[in-house]
Amino acid sequence: MSSAPHPTRRQALRAGSLVLLLQRPLLASGAEIVAVRVWPAADYTRVTLESDAPLAAKHSLFSGPDRLVIDVDGLELSPQLRELVGKVRSDDPFIAGVRVGQNQPRIVRLVIDLKQPIAPQVFTLVPVAAYQHRMVFDLYPSQARDPLLELIREKERAEQQAAGAVRDALGEFIGKVESAPPVRAPVPAPVAAASAPAVAGQTAVPKPPSAEILRKVDRLVIVALDPGHGGEDPGAVGPSGLREKDVVLSVALALRDKLNAQPNMRAFLTRDADYFVPLGERVRKARRVQADLFVSIHADAFTNRAARGASVFALSDRGATSAAARWLADKENAADAVGGVNVKAATRDAHVMRALLDMSTTAQIKDSLRIGADVLGQLDRVGRLHKPRVEQASFAVLKAPDIPSILVETAFISNREEEAQLADPAYRAKLVDALLTGIKRYFAKNPPLARNRQL
Repeated sequence: MSSAPHPTRRQALRAGSLVLLLQRPLLASGAEIVAVRVWPAADYTRVTLESDAPLAAKHSLFSGPDRLVIDVDGLELSPQLRELVGKVRSDDPFIAGVRVGQNQPRIVRLVIDLKQPIAPQVFTLVPVAAYQHRMVFDLYPSQARDPLLELIREKERAEQQAAGAVRDALGEFIGKVESAPPVRAPVPAPVAAASAPAVAGQTAVPKPPSAEILRKVDRLVIVALDPGHGGEDPGAVGPSGLREKDVVLSVALALRDKLNAQPNMRAFLTRDADYFVPLGERVRKARRVQADLFVSIHADAFTNRAARGASVFALSDRGATSAAARWLADKENAADAVGGVNVKAATRDAHVMRALLDMSTTAQIKDSLRIGADVLGQLDRVGRLHKPRVEQASFAVLKAPDIPSILVETAFISNREEEAQLADPAYRAKLVDALLTGIKRYFAKNPPLARNRQL
């Protein structure tokens, strides 16, 4: 029995070199950045690093000047990372600029120069939907804003600007009257002025705005408008690529302007730009401004692209009124996973949301069904309804126990025909008018209770 020949020293060296060559790429390889994104907003700015493998990082805050220094492990400086520098907008309320460099082998340092002191949240997200691994830096202000106080001050500024415009127009008109040559013969009054004839011996001038119009209203009806999704979460996407988050923001901004034009109403948006707001935070925002009504605006999607029509939903404490309503609630409640929330904060939010659901009263749900019926009746005048009644399910954003809350699915963005309607500004204007009329009719029949404000 013969033994196998032993390899020569040269053969052994060659084999060892081959092993090292095969191992070298594995040892040198690390996570690769596939995308970087910056989402600026007045509430907070989000910076996202998306990679093909999990990342680990350490961060520190420094002052004089304010800056956030982040060391990301397992990275080599790449063109994708350098793109982060150019993605910072000049109007970003938190970030003045970003510097990126290779601090050490396999450690990339990000230095975020700040415009104000911040309270950062740094967390990672596992792959979900179209995203791979994400590392998220949420830059919150160190001092939280008072949204109710800002809302009141914003209305006061708008009233002052309107009053100033009236005074300017009045002064211009008086100047024209005083500089006009004397009238030597009677002339017929213009048709447009026939309803307000001049009094003998007096100059005909418009009545100045009354003090009642100019003074601050004692009672303000506040409507919280909640454009769904945003930022990292695009929501549903139509056949031609129209994104739900863009459509509903456009509708909400237009509805805000219409509501703000009403004498006693003011709209508050849970988001007024393209950034993500967690579901629990949307509810908290509405409660912080002591909203009288919460309207969450969405554009539905379904696997069957023939599905179509608008829907209105209220909260249910006894299960969904249909399988479709339950499916939709589960889908909308999953927005946090796509949009990306801090796991620790989300855990706290889950306890809060369960407590809020327990607090939700029968009266709140009844009020929600009333406003839902008013809005649904108006949507029926604009286009087709998916269901002829207000449905109910356990939507997370409808769980404010003290605010009537509805979720409006304006149409099925997954339906090619309704996607085209949602992309049409004229059709969206009809939707806005329908929502406005439904809201006004509800408050005409159900005046809100007085609110005690500490300003």
